[in-house]
Amino acid sequence: MKVLIVDDEPQIRRLLGVALKRAGHEVAEAGDAASALRLARTERPAAILLDLGLPDRDGIELIPLLKTDGDPALIILSARDATDEKVAALDLGADDYVTKPFDSEELLARLRTAARHAGRRGEERLSAGEIMIDLAARRVERSGEEVHLTRKEFALLAELAAHPGRVLTHGQLLRTIWGPAHEKDIEYLRVVVRNLRQKLEEDAARPSLIVNDPGVGYRLAR
Repeated sequence: MKVLIVDDEPQIRRLLGVALKRAGHEVAEAGDAASALRLARTERPAAILLDLGLPDRDGIELIPLLKTDGDPALIILSARDATDEKVAALDLGADDYVTKPFDSEELLARLRTAARHAGRRGEERLSAGEIMIDLAARRVERSGEEVHLTRKEFALLAELAAHPGRVLTHGQLLRTIWGPAHEKDIEYLRVVVRNLRQKLEEDAARPSLIVNDPGVGYRLAR
């Protein structure tokens, strides 16, 4: 697939370019925000690796703009490691957040996950491990056996399954499932997550399906 690298450091672009090309991807590069927006429109990349520290504009402002052109998989690649920065980027639509310095093989794995998620948007049947979710029939099965969920439990599971491997922030999940008025009611979310784990996990005390990213949100493991 075509990957757009947006970073103002030539050595980082060179390192990423070598790793991506070796993995069989086509690469486009931008060193600033203006070039990134232009290439996103003309090159139509399937995925974007975006640094936040750009010389002409904060990369955080680019996230919703870059996602409008074909809705590419978008991974933040930044030295900023504060939780609030990560939450802000994910809330705006980033699919993942990787802090520098990074391991190239791990980054490639995250890129594959984000790209698979982007390719699955709009599907009506989703799966994660032994879990199958039929969105149209509102039916969930675990190892072929139907699992009865409440409306809120199903809505939360379906939202996580629509973004496999991606961390969805507390705010995103609360706004989507409970509405904007409940954006801060994290306890609502924790109760439903706890119930889902009891129904779907092998060991609810050691969850491997619905995974917590402390201070940020939850993701559905692939």
